[in-house]
Amino acid sequence: MTSQVSSPAGARPPNEKEVRQLDRVIIRFAGDSGDGMQLTGDRFTSETASFGNDLSTLPNFPAEIRAPAGTLPGVSSFQLHFADHDILTPGDAPNVLVAMNPAALKANIGDLPRGAELIVNTDEFTKRAMAKVGYETSPLEDGSLDGYSVHEVPLTTLTVEALKEYDLGRKEAGRSKNMFALGLLSWMYHRPTASTEQFLRTKFAKKPDVAEANVAAYRAGWNFGETTEDFAVSYEVAPAAAAFPPGTYRNISGNLALSYGLIAASQQADLPLFLGSYPITPASDVLHELSKHKNFGVRTFQAEDEIAAIGAALGAAFGGALGVTTTSGPGVALKSETIGLAVSLELPLLILDIQRGGPSTGLPTKTEQADLLQAMYGRNGEAPVPIVAPSTPADCFTAALDAARIALTYRTPVFLLSDGYLANGSEPWRIPEIDSLPDLRVQFTQAPNHQLDDGTEVFWPYKRDPETLARPWAVPGTPGLEHRIGGIEKQDGSGNISYDPANHEFMVRTRQAKVDGIDVPDLVVDDPGAEDDGPAGVLVLGWGSTYGPITAAVRRIRRAGGRIAQAHLRHLNPFPRNLGEELARYDKVVVPEMNLGQLAALLRAKYLVDAQSYTQVRGLPFKAEQLANALKEAIDNG
Repeated sequence: MTSQVSSPAGARPPNEKEVRQLDRVIIRFAGDSGDGMQLTGDRFTSETASFGNDLSTLPNFPAEIRAPAGTLPGVSSFQLHFADHDILTPGDAPNVLVAMNPAALKANIGDLPRGAELIVNTDEFTKRAMAKVGYETSPLEDGSLDGYSVHEVPLTTLTVEALKEYDLGRKEAGRSKNMFALGLLSWMYHRPTASTEQFLRTKFAKKPDVAEANVAAYRAGWNFGETTEDFAVSYEVAPAAAAFPPGTYRNISGNLALSYGLIAASQQADLPLFLGSYPITPASDVLHELSKHKNFGVRTFQAEDEIAAIGAALGAAFGGALGVTTTSGPGVALKSETIGLAVSLELPLLILDIQRGGPSTGLPTKTEQADLLQAMYGRNGEAPVPIVAPSTPADCFTAALDAARIALTYRTPVFLLSDGYLANGSEPWRIPEIDSLPDLRVQFTQAPNHQLDDGTEVFWPYKRDPETLARPWAVPGTPGLEHRIGGIEKQDGSGNISYDPANHEFMVRTRQAKVDGIDVPDLVVDDPGAEDDGPAGVLVLGWGSTYGPITAAVRRIRRAGGRIAQAHLRHLNPFPRNLGEELARYDKVVVPEMNLGQLAALLRAKYLVDAQSYTQVRGLPFKAEQLANALKEAIDNG
């Protein structure tokens, strides 16, 4: 996972200036949504991954395709935390902020701790641009930035000067200033450069002049850092070799991991994969990625609306495929009737809900965990659906396989609850060996399974497996297995339409029992010292993407000498069978969530425990320090 740092052509070796060793760094790139901050952050992340650091990222961008230039709502940022050891979050506060304009500075300066480095594109600090965001005086001159290590760099001018030999206008040349900034930061932190240059030449292969101009801007940024007196120090963050077990690694985002997990599930099940989807932020990347993999038997259908998308996916499941639909909260609302139909039909179907801020359109590009109760109860009638939630971007791969296992084994729709933080964030992922993946192969029914009183052999579509309560799955067109299914209640066994009250109650309770009986692992509680000293007083219980901030907070408390137990839920319906027993062992249970306490409400109702909520709905993940303070208060007040 390591590679040698290479200087661009013409650059002097980085050791001619002072080099300081650091164990970790948090960098945030910020600018207009058209300044290429997401691309810049993504490329720096790729360089860092190839170098071998552990990393975690937090892209943050407006919902508008092109927000008003130079305004606070139009600021786009990308934060990257990388280290020589195991890390869990994108970091609480950046050590370095690259501000491409006054809006980016004003939107982000509040997160920058005193003494941090601030790189400012002075070309954009005009009176008009500063007035647009409320600066009455220039922050570069009025002393408001005296507490920071400020580097004033005319990024646009330097980029245009570096590209003067290319046939580009000033405006067009200035668009490469993000590559100049990337080159500067790559020099500053000794990042490998070859992959970025190759990426640029590939990305702009049809416009070789533009490709070479971007490469030139990137090299110019590196050379500027190397030669200018303003940057007297560069930094090294060693690879995190000890943090990674041996294996082959790659950087991966949550949505990409979900896509690969779905493909792996279809291969392990020996079933074609069908995705019925309607584009919606932040789930669309799964549709985009899966559309590239027709060679693995993947079919993607971009429907005219959410209802058609899930209807097609359910139809594919009826036809013997691994049916999948992707969406976010507003789309789940539209899909709810068909999800209920899937419960009634008892067919395997994966519903991937990449949660975002709500209600309604809400915060389309921001993260939230507020769809848990919607996934649990958001359908008419008694319509139980299993729920699986990944905890990290890389864990999305494993969660997709787990959701497919449940859907195929128990013939049920399954919710997978990711969110925008996991979907767009990234981290190193150890590529698994094929032999380590679960066997998900399904035995389709091939012959009649029931004998009538007169000896006739028939197929009963609701004759259940005694262990799983799953009904048989027969591919339409199989001779002798003709049957009908639909949304009206069925007679147990035969599947004929039935309005019999006793039968309806039996079928409702059987569908619930099937979900309740799903095999999920017991909850594992991390409670050092419990065997010798008894359980800690406080248990912090999380689900989904709160794993990183919670774990980082728990580490801080333990380093300071405090005792606290931690557990994290992968399965939210059904809960692990030992959950109630584990909760009862602790005096206090704290549940951090990015909602108003939905899991805590479920725990109180089911287990009669006084689960205490610690919540936020700001469209951003928790900060580790914030959680550590809240948990310390819970311990002190215990």
